[in-house]
Order: sequence, then structure tokens, then C-alpha cells
Amino acid sequence: MANTPQAKKRIRRNDRRAEINGARVSRIRTFVKKVEAALAAGDKTAATAALAAAQPELFRGVSKGVVHKNTASRKFSRLTKRIAALG
Repeated sequence: MANTPQAKKRIRRNDRRAEINGARVSRIRTFVKKVEAALAAGDKTAATAALAAAQPELFRGVSKGVVHKNTASRKFSRLTKRIAALG
């Protein structure tokens, strides 16, 4: 249990940040799922549009510190590769 006022404040702050960061990661996952759904349907134009919407979200997560830059780049690269494979 936190005893000092500063430690109590850090607990409150960490709880707020965890909620915000969780929402941010969830939003990124949702955008990526939209791309994957379009890929599963075989719709290249929808997948391309969904990827264009997902890219800023992914890299915003990088700048906010909730996703590592290599992870975001890897996800984006793999999705791009799958869209290109649709032909």
C-alpha cells in the first residue's frame, strides 16, 4: 500500500494512463481487424482503404509509446504484402 502522497498520486495517474493506453491499443487492433476482414473477403480496394486508415493509427501508437516502432512497421509491412498478393 502506498504511504506517501506522491505514491498515492502515482497510483491514480497510472490508473488513468493505463485506461487511456488500453483504449489506444484497442483502437489500433480494431483498425487492423478491418484490414484483415477485407483481406479475408478478398476485396482489394476495401483492404487498401482500410490499410490507409490503419497506418496513421499504428504510427500514432508508436509516437504515444503504446506500440514499439518495429512492431508497427512489421504489422504494416505484412498487411501491405498480403494486399499485394491479392492481385
